[in-house]
Amino acid sequence: MADYYVNDRAQDNGDHEVHEDGCYWLGLAKSTTYLGNFSSCHGAVRKAKTIYRQSNGCKHCSLPCHTT
Repeated sequence: MADYYVNDRAQDNGDHEVHEDGCYWLGLAKSTTYLGNFSSCHGAVRKAKTIYRQSNGCKHCSLPCHTT
């Protein structure tokens, strides 16, 4: 289980990245929303999509959920 956050600032392609606590890229985000504690990135991305329709897993810490 891990804590996950979504970056409130979209990337250039419109994606809001979902990060696992401790990810280097999460530390660079200026504003994030806590999603909760999940057993994998899949649940975290589902939750993020209720906040930001265009959400995606981080290529570095949530690779199984990274699609674009």
